[in-house]
Amino acid sequence: MHIQTIGIVGAGQMGNGIAHVMSLAGYDVMLNDISEDALSKAMDLMRGNMSRQVGRGKITEADMDAALARIKTTVTLSDLGPSDLIIEAATERETVKQAIFEDLLPHLKPETILTSNTSSISITRLASRTDRPERFMGFHFMNPVPVMQLVELIRGIATNEETFAACKEVVDRLEKTAASAEDFPAFIVNRILMPMINEAVYTLYEGVGSVQSIDSSLKLGANHPMGPLELADFIGLDTCLAIMNVLHDGLADTKYRPCPLLTKYVEAGWLGRKSQRGFYDYRGDVPVPTR
Repeated sequence: MHIQTIGIVGAGQMGNGIAHVMSLAGYDVMLNDISEDALSKAMDLMRGNMSRQVGRGKITEADMDAALARIKTTVTLSDLGPSDLIIEAATERETVKQAIFEDLLPHLKPETILTSNTSSISITRLASRTDRPERFMGFHFMNPVPVMQLVELIRGIATNEETFAACKEVVDRLEKTAASAEDFPAFIVNRILMPMINEAVYTLYEGVGSVQSIDSSLKLGANHPMGPLELADFIGLDTCLAIMNVLHDGLADTKYRPCPLLTKYVEAGWLGRKSQRGFYDYRGDVPVPTR
């Protein structure tokens, strides 16, 4: 099927990034969130990010104006019903995602494709709770969406070839690269990345190194652009913990056991950049390690 209208559920870090790239690629976007304030902030953020792209010569001012004009916002989930493709980008909790799809179902066109931007939750299980498991798949963007080139496309057990092809066509139009992943816990990127981050937290927990020495070692010794603890703060420690729990529960292997220190930080509400404290304290001019 030809996709032109895209509904996005969630205007947070991922949702606004997806809306950004979709609108620049010429798609008509309907962005939904439960809060008008969140939608307003998302539009301001997209405007600011696109302005920076104009400043760098990546896009023209006309491109920016046209893209922003293609984005409509709504707090009413059913407004997404006429969309050709819906991308759910809500919080990484399965019960929340299931409730969203349940509320959407009565308003959808028969041919609408449903997708989730989940970074770890079973696509097959999410799809099974809908009326269209064959037109359901994982559409996992990397953060920050406008910058990162990869999109993981994850087939559930029932996903048909037409659905995969339609989503692959969208990725191609975005000029990003699609990686086809099977529906196992955390897929490809997070199956490899999160245990590395978790091991870095264990290295801190066991006193092998400080926050600074762990991050410096991976940046300078493995040529990583960000240290693992710095990256965890950027992703959100609650998201890292949620993905480690999915891996641990789904694969039943002790090597995926979340580090107790990661759990403790999340319990404290120290979630990284978004809460101003994580493995670094971001409340001053320069981030300062918290351990």
